[in-house]
Amino acid sequence: MKIIPYKDTCDPTLLQPVPRGPHRRELGIGESLPFTGADIWTAYELSWLDPNGKPRVAMATFIVPAESPNLVESKSFKLYLNSFNQTPLASPEALRERLCGDIGKACGCAVGVEIRLPADFDDERIEELDGELIDDLEAEIRDYSPNPSHLEAGSPAVEETLVSNLLKTNCPLTGQPDWASVQIRYRGPRIDRAGLLKYLVSFRQHGGFHEHCVERIFTDILQRCRPEGLTVYARYTRRGGLDINPFRTNCGEKPPRNVRTARQ
Repeated sequence: MKIIPYKDTCDPTLLQPVPRGPHRRELGIGESLPFTGADIWTAYELSWLDPNGKPRVAMATFIVPAESPNLVESKSFKLYLNSFNQTPLASPEALRERLCGDIGKACGCAVGVEIRLPADFDDERIEELDGELIDDLEAEIRDYSPNPSHLEAGSPAVEETLVSNLLKTNCPLTGQPDWASVQIRYRGPRIDRAGLLKYLVSFRQHGGFHEHCVERIFTDILQRCRPEGLTVYARYTRRGGLDINPFRTNCGEKPPRNVRTARQ
């Protein structure tokens, strides 16, 4: 068993940037992005010391814009957050400023950070993604590698929101499974639901970062189904005290509130 050493005083060098460009070029995405959006991170295990040496705890939401040149690898993010465990800070605002600066530098752009203290924990809510669930459709599925040929659309034109809880991908570095619910909101030719379900399940043995997988889903639906407007939003279950929830849209929508689902 490999033992991972943990630093417990703040060390921003632990953050590992991952350029978005190579993956996007594989999808045929150039400098002009076909979407806007953000990666919404939730940290459930955040602690530091106050000036008297007493531990403080909080939860945090991080908003990383989709146009940032880099994402941050999640294991390195976890190690970085744990490096605050024995770090004295003057106030929660001082913590927020440190997080904004370090993570923004790694991502290559300004990021949003919200700290939620224990007094606000009662306000935390659990909500499922709104939309029509397609998971109970009859479908014979035999391939488990991303296969956009399952995606079809035709008349009539509709405006609808579809949801599946069956998205599973794998970490490209460790092979660990990543579980997610995904919401697809679109306007345009009606997408064949059974085909969409087969397509989403075809990611089951695919290795990819959460952000990359959602951009692949967005791009495949856009190219194969030609919707006039499209939004793809996935909420991945947490691992190591972090969940990552990529949101991509070409409808001008703002990222949703960070409200977790039951599985998160």
